[in-house]
Amino acid sequence: MPTTSPDALPPIVVFDLDGTLAETAGDLIGTLNMILEREGLPSVAVSQARELIGAGARALIQRGFAAGGRELTPTRLDELFRVFLAHYGQHLCEVSHLFPGVVDSLDRLEAAGYRLAVCTNKPEDHSVRLLELLGIHGRFAAICGRDTFPYFKPDPRHLTETIVRAGGDPARAVMVGDSRTDVATAKAAGIPVVAVPFGYTDVPVEELEPDVVIQHFEALYEAVRRLDPGVA
Repeated sequence: MPTTSPDALPPIVVFDLDGTLAETAGDLIGTLNMILEREGLPSVAVSQARELIGAGARALIQRGFAAGGRELTPTRLDELFRVFLAHYGQHLCEVSHLFPGVVDSLDRLEAAGYRLAVCTNKPEDHSVRLLELLGIHGRFAAICGRDTFPYFKPDPRHLTETIVRAGGDPARAVMVGDSRTDVATAKAAGIPVVAVPFGYTDVPVEELEPDVVIQHFEALYEAVRRLDPGVA
């Protein structure tokens, strides 16, 4: 078990949200398809979501239009992005759900003294409300979204400032994510990263060279222990 002196900052595990803690593809693609259908473009199958979602809503809209053979001007993209946010905000958790083993993993990490936080490129309001609907909002000392700070992933300050806001020890921090963005952010911050292969990525996560790849959340606790220098 991690050892922490009474006045030391606690170790911390920081999670991405979409594709890491929760399967959110159905609701995200549902909003994208509402826009595509309104624009006379073919809808996107949820099965395509894994390679479309990882870079955020703007990129998702652009990729959806590109798949339909249409380009977007920056102005039109901004307009559709606002439409996306408004619609998605009303349909955050119609089919979204936690991945198997998430709650047990959070329990085990908390029992071992780890603080927990979320660092996501989803807007903060959407992130907080989705985690409330999923029943785990109260587990996190900080929930920091794309608009929480003046910078966002892959800028490493998004991750490091999330750790500060959560009151965790940067020297004993571990990132958990599913995408190129998450791995790049953690590496730029000098923080070890655990990747899950069941999220939203345009290449197999193994090719991104995270410190550890786990196949199921049951393996997360031991992966964190291996990467935490404070574990005796």
